[in-house]
Amino acid sequence: MRTRGAILLANIITGLALGYTVTNIGFGDFAELNRMFTFQDLRMFLSFAGAVAILVCAFALLRVRRTPGRIHAGVIPGAVLFGTGWAISGGCPAIPIIQVASGYLPALITIVGVIVGIRLCRWANARYFHLDRGSCGL
Repeated sequence: MRTRGAILLANIITGLALGYTVTNIGFGDFAELNRMFTFQDLRMFLSFAGAVAILVCAFALLRVRRTPGRIHAGVIPGAVLFGTGWAISGGCPAIPIIQVASGYLPALITIVGVIVGIRLCRWANARYFHLDRGSCGL
């Protein structure tokens, strides 16, 4: 029987293990990420490519299929903004949390930027775009 406490404990342990692993790999280090995005060091780039290859194989073995449907109108601009923000800040939205936990306090600016960006997205969508957010549900 699963209890809420057991699930919470499992999530905490998994999160700590992921944070520890990501930090030791170097994904939480701005300099490492910068070298990846400027193609000065392909180690991290190849790590990402390897992870994608493993997922493609796993999805093929599990016969995971994409649900047919239209691509959401905000996917392309959202992906461009996400990638640009990642390149500038040195991490996707999870990495600044790891950076702060590692003592890199300037990552707090990135966390504030993520929060402000989410709020701006909600506001702009409600006022101007009226896009169906689908499963994202911001």
